[in-house]
Amino acid sequence: MIFKQLFTSRNTLLLALLAAAFLFPAVLGGNQYQILLATNVLLYAVLATAWNIIGGMGGQFDLSAAAYMGIGSFTAGTLLLRWNVSPWLSMPLGGLLAVGLSLVVGLPLFRFKVKEVWYGLSSAALVEVLRIAFTMWEEVGGPTERMLPYHQSSLYYMRFSSYIPYFYILLVMLILVLAVNVRIRRSKLGYSLLALSEDEDAAEVLGVDARFTKIRALMIYAFICGAVGTVDVCIKGNLAPKVFNFAQSTDIAIIGVVGGMGITFGPMMAAILLVGARELLRAKLGGGIEGLYMVFYAVVLILVALFSPRGIAALIQDAYRRLKAHYHEGRNGKTANA
Repeated sequence: MIFKQLFTSRNTLLLALLAAAFLFPAVLGGNQYQILLATNVLLYAVLATAWNIIGGMGGQFDLSAAAYMGIGSFTAGTLLLRWNVSPWLSMPLGGLLAVGLSLVVGLPLFRFKVKEVWYGLSSAALVEVLRIAFTMWEEVGGPTERMLPYHQSSLYYMRFSSYIPYFYILLVMLILVLAVNVRIRRSKLGYSLLALSEDEDAAEVLGVDARFTKIRALMIYAFICGAVGTVDVCIKGNLAPKVFNFAQSTDIAIIGVVGGMGITFGPMMAAILLVGARELLRAKLGGGIEGLYMVFYAVVLILVALFSPRGIAALIQDAYRRLKAHYHEGRNGKTANA
């Protein structure tokens, strides 16, 4: 049922693009650097699409993605280094631990109706608190950067000599997270989240349990981020407290907003545009003019804010509706003349 809702006529073009993405490594001719850039785009697309559940539909400007990712990374990395546990097995555990952390943080915040900018600041503080805590926690390595064991193309260790397997892992995760978004969007949970994002007090009057609804969305979002953290640490090949990166959390939220709040495919589109362009500009110009790629980032944000406050996806949707209406008008005109 969840995939049946994803495969609709409205989503056909975008699903065709996802299908074409499976051929992308072949198109690049196995160029590892370019495949790494594409893999990074997919990583942000998955995380921003997960953010869409709590931030886009729920209206909570969450800035804690790196906290949940870091929990997943440290779970997978520590279990692998200490007890040789496969990241495939530790991935769901990292997600569940991230869910546990989300409950510790979310229950009191939502209980006292902390929202909007105060919720954003509280979630942002969580990333920094965890970075300091894991830096001081000697049992999991402290401030020392630890290298994961390298095994030539080992499926068990999720360590590969090429970035292509990571590309496909994240592509499959993106499809799954998109399907989850579609399922939630058309469920009672999705309608409740959208109502809360519009007017929380009015939604509660109509019978929506604001606290329970937001907690459910936060748990789903945290689980996905924790699972992605496992893949991220295997790609990087090292484990350190710097994985709790506030700048990354901010990037994910920005991509979600620019893509279109609550629009299923919006964050994916924004990730392709923003992260793709950012990585290419950093690769081409970063060595000569440091930070120039951030200028592009800022210009895109300003343009979206001025001309399409609802996001890139909303702009594309409006253009599609106009083209569709024009096409039907043309067909009706031909029918009438006939």
